[in-house]
Amino acid sequence: MAFPRLNLHIHSKYSDGGNSIKQIVRESIEYGLNYIAITDHFTNSWKASVIPTLNSKEKLTNYILEIKQCQNYLKRKNINLRLFKGIEIDISSSESYILNHINPYKFDIILFEYLESPEGIAFIKNILKSWKKKNHPNKNFPILGLAHFDPSFFIYSYFDVLIPFLKEYNIYFEFNSSYSQYYARKFQDFFLKLKESSILVAIGCDSHNLLDLMNIEEPFNKIRDYELEDNLGKLINLLESRED
Repeated sequence: MAFPRLNLHIHSKYSDGGNSIKQIVRESIEYGLNYIAITDHFTNSWKASVIPTLNSKEKLTNYILEIKQCQNYLKRKNINLRLFKGIEIDISSSESYILNHINPYKFDIILFEYLESPEGIAFIKNILKSWKKKNHPNKNFPILGLAHFDPSFFIYSYFDVLIPFLKEYNIYFEFNSSYSQYYARKFQDFFLKLKESSILVAIGCDSHNLLDLMNIEEPFNKIRDYELEDNLGKLINLLESRED
């Protein structure tokens, strides 16, 4: 089965990436990518003092607007590249900061990073429940994923908590080429559970420069090795069903 070429984890100059969104889009067209997501950092944890982030409502507004302008350009020119509005949320951030700044219905994809415990699951659940109380009748809730998730935090304990959580909220596991150790063979039992439970999987390179945009072959091969093609196919169906 031939899959579209996708990279759903890319950073721009709005956080710690080295390129503008327009440069990323141009290069993605050249590379022949079919689906990309710009997913810049959002945090008020220790990370906020180390890297640039989407740290104000004005910056978030400009970020979303610029992605939207690029989406319109791609559609107007009938270019075979889907661009998605994404964001990577550090769950070490305070709950109030996230809820005060993020309107989930403005995004296509939301990644959560640093899920490392059952307490982190509870934190994400609280965020999602608060967001879903503010239902937007004319918009779809975003697709959810775990950024560079390390299975070792759950593989030996709390596995029975993690898998039902991913299934309930339809959260995907990201095969991230910048963190290939997280899909190593020692986690084979974890990926078997993903297959059995029909947990979505995706590919994201955590790209911070143009050369990283196309590091997608190894993740694709690992998805095939673990026989997760159907899981990826379901994620692609979700992407195709979203409107710009």
